[in-house]
Amino acid sequence: MGVFREEIATQVPPLRAFARTLTGGDTSFADDLVQDTMVNALQAQVQYTNGTNLKAWLFTILRNRFRSVVSRRHMTAEISTENFDHLAWIPPEQESRLEVAAFRAAFRRLPPAQREVLVLIAVDGLSYERAAAICNCEIGTVKSRIHRARAQLKAMLLDLDSPADMPQPLPLTAATPSRPAWRDRPVPALR
Repeated sequence: MGVFREEIATQVPPLRAFARTLTGGDTSFADDLVQDTMVNALQAQVQYTNGTNLKAWLFTILRNRFRSVVSRRHMTAEISTENFDHLAWIPPEQESRLEVAAFRAAFRRLPPAQREVLVLIAVDGLSYERAAAICNCEIGTVKSRIHRARAQLKAMLLDLDSPADMPQPLPLTAATPSRPAWRDRPVPALR
């Protein structure tokens, strides 16, 4: 029973995404559908055949639940409106939307190598070793890239540096110099 619950729990993110597409982006309705799907799946565990596609089975339950809820939406219940004024207030979403838009813009300005490592480690939750293998580089390079990416994002989002001071990603067609710039500097004489 515990293994089945763990397998179902791993399917929550795809279920939420599917539910949001069915509900047209209504997150609370989508979350309710996912919760109902999880309860129905646990109750109908004996009907699931081991070795079959669990994700498809859960998606079918979710879709059927969505259809039954939508078909019943025409029925409404009468409730009194006394003492429900406190429920009419909704917190504003403007700030969070602006923050997300600012993050997306800052993220796009990061060099591609830093974006790649940031997604692999911070979003996908991979280890430094796995990210290094995927990027075909050393672990130290991965750690350096993620550190620089986080520092640049922080600087851009907190407006610590002007956008002109921030390093811009190179176009993919840009040629890389054959010699590092530091090699062309004169070496100071020893006294």
